[in-house]
Amino acid sequence: MSPEEMVSRLEPFFAEAAGVSSARIEGFRTLTGGAVRSAFALDLHLSGSPTVQELVLLAFRPGGASTFGAPEEFGLLGAVHDLGAPVPRPAYVGEETLGRPFYVMERMAGESIGRRIVTADSLASAREALPRQLAAALASIHRVDTADPRLAFLGQPEAGQSAAEHTRLQLDAIYEMIRVEAHPVFDEAFRWLAENPPQEGALALVHGDFRIGNVLVSPDGLEAVLDWELAHIGDPIEDLGWLCGRSWRFGLDEKTCGGVGSREDLLAAYQESSGRAVSTGDLLYWEVFGNLRWGVFTLVQTRPFLDGSSRNIELGMIGRRVAETEWELLNLMEGKAL
Repeated sequence: MSPEEMVSRLEPFFAEAAGVSSARIEGFRTLTGGAVRSAFALDLHLSGSPTVQELVLLAFRPGGASTFGAPEEFGLLGAVHDLGAPVPRPAYVGEETLGRPFYVMERMAGESIGRRIVTADSLASAREALPRQLAAALASIHRVDTADPRLAFLGQPEAGQSAAEHTRLQLDAIYEMIRVEAHPVFDEAFRWLAENPPQEGALALVHGDFRIGNVLVSPDGLEAVLDWELAHIGDPIEDLGWLCGRSWRFGLDEKTCGGVGSREDLLAAYQESSGRAVSTGDLLYWEVFGNLRWGVFTLVQTRPFLDGSSRNIELGMIGRRVAETEWELLNLMEGKAL
């Protein structure tokens, strides 16, 4: 569907949704949306209102590998926004207008490219504030009531099953499904996780992909948390471990919290914001899990190139990340990682 046709369909949709006589869209343009969703920026003018709504539309691609759809993600974002966490305000949700599900949220300013966030001179002061702000954002997300009906669709551990066991078994199922060649380091990491479970705590809403690159950052610091397609109910420390993964430091390996701070700063700030102290052992568990998870994900993404079903060179190039995660896993399990 052309941008012009999308605009012609969206204008009456917005008018009806807002209960006004007409709507006009300006500045409609494509953004980077990822493999699951297409993203578009637009400025919405509603009749009778002097205010221009600056919005982002996320349209879910047919057949996209998403664990849930636009209405579910719209409700999830609303639950998080209602609690005051730094996320864009969800504004509209639709099903039929574009021939595929979509939702619309407010457009917020900031940098989202990870390498720029950790190196740009203009964001130097922001980096000083980010560990505390990231910890506070996670504490807010983890306070969302898991019994909220808007979260009922999310996956979670079965009765009698810990969050750590649930996530490990899910990941192992994916690994067994896609692996062809041997990966003894991954096998050892699965064994290590089974033998070193973390302390069990209360279940919480887990973002699932909380890292530099999935946040908006301005010179003032954190503006918004984005990309919720991996959200689930689980152990909140999973988010902390993922954020500390070496792959999300963008070359600044010594800054173990997302290339902007230290694990120690992150844990201290998280305890201050959440009231929960996190042991280094529990963080290590979830950092091992996060590196293993990313390693398995790189296998998933590389497989179409290796088996000849795709000639996309980007898929082939990501295969090198498998070895990076294996090296980091060995260092983590031996206590030698940065």
